Amino acid sequence: LLEKNDYTPIRPLGEWLHYNGDTMVTKPAKEFVDSQGRRKVKGNMDIELTVDAMEIAPHVDHIVLFSGDGDFRPLVEALQRKGVRVSVVSTIRSQPPMIADDLRRQADNFIELEDLRDVIGRPPREMPTEHRSVAVASNS
Repeated sequence: LLEKNDYTPIRPLGEWLHYNGDTMVTKPAKEFVDSQGRRKVKGNMDIELTVDAMEIAPHVDHIVLFSGDGDFRPLVEALQRKGVRVSVVSTIRSQPPMIADDLRRQADNFIELEDLRDVIGRPPREMPTEHRSVAVASNS
C-alpha cells in the first residue's frame, strides 16, 4: 500500500476479510523514479509470507499458496519437509503461463485458477436493459 494514499481499492477487500475472521497483512510500498524518469511502485511480500508460513507450519496440515512465483519453490519444499501439504493456485492457461514449472511440480497439488471461477468468482453482472425511446411528432 502506498503510504500517502488515504483510499486504496484493496481497502474493501481488507474490511471484508476482517469481517469474516481473516487478517490481511500489508506493508508500505516503495515509490521511486527509474532511469528513464518513469514513476514506479515496488511492493514485495515474499519474505513476510515465507516467515509467516514457516511460523504456522507446526500448527497446520495444509497450506494453500495463491502464487505462481518460482521464488516460492524452496518455501514449498521446506513446508513439505515439516509434513505440511501445499497446494498452489495459479494458471497455466494464460500466455505466458503465470506459474513457474518448478513451483507447480514441487507442490503436492496444483489448482488451476480458472477452475475456481464458479466456486469463488463473482457472478457476471447483468447488463442494464436498454431503454428505447419513441419520438412522437405532431403537426399542430
